[in-house]
Amino acid sequence: MKSMLIAVGTSLIIASPAFAQDVSEDGWTGEGSLSAGTTTGNTETTDLGIGVNAARKVGLWTTGVELVADYGELDGIESRNRYFLAGQVDRDLSEKLYAFGRTSYEVDEFSGFESRTFVGGGLGYHIFKGDTLAWSVEGGPGFKIDEVRPFAAVLDETGAVVTPAIEGMTEESVAFIGASDYSYAFNDNVTFTNTTSILYAQESTQIGNVVAITAALSDALSARFSFDVRHDTNPPMGFEDTDTATRISLVYALGG
Repeated sequence: MKSMLIAVGTSLIIASPAFAQDVSEDGWTGEGSLSAGTTTGNTETTDLGIGVNAARKVGLWTTGVELVADYGELDGIESRNRYFLAGQVDRDLSEKLYAFGRTSYEVDEFSGFESRTFVGGGLGYHIFKGDTLAWSVEGGPGFKIDEVRPFAAVLDETGAVVTPAIEGMTEESVAFIGASDYSYAFNDNVTFTNTTSILYAQESTQIGNVVAITAALSDALSARFSFDVRHDTNPPMGFEDTDTATRISLVYALGG
């Protein structure tokens, strides 16, 4: 079922009429980002993150891809290892209304899940659509697969069970996705963005929010400060329900 779901999601991307057009007509635009940090002293931490967010519009069709990868170590021990890949195809229905199809795949070594896959679609609306202020919302139904990672029981020094064993399992459910993408340009060089996503399913609901300030350093290069919150309403036993990340990143504009 999972392989079929991924195949269906992939077909949403590659079967779009946008790819039937000449690639050179509009080309791809977007951004790539790199964040890195380290601390020394009582604790030594290393964090590295990369991201790509690009889109291509041809006529009424827009095709977008998103990739995020995060890795971290605390005192030489891996403490973060996550990657997320998504693709989306939009089709304009009017100046502000559009339909979309979306697929995503996530692996997070410290979430208790082997992987999380979603395929769905729906409608979106541009509340504001300008160079200074832009805000769009979208939502619709879909299908979600959560692969729960098996874990052995954790015992204390007396042999008592601290955390019971978790059996590996596959949870399949009808889901609903909702998103809000807001941006405001204070001037030509500084922009505020707030991106929110909700992926509801019966077994668990994922909520994410990223707030960021981006300042241009040159025509193609920018600096960004961001705060990322990810919350899961029902994580596997023994795992935290909320993760946060504060980042300072260099951002490079793709295309133009």
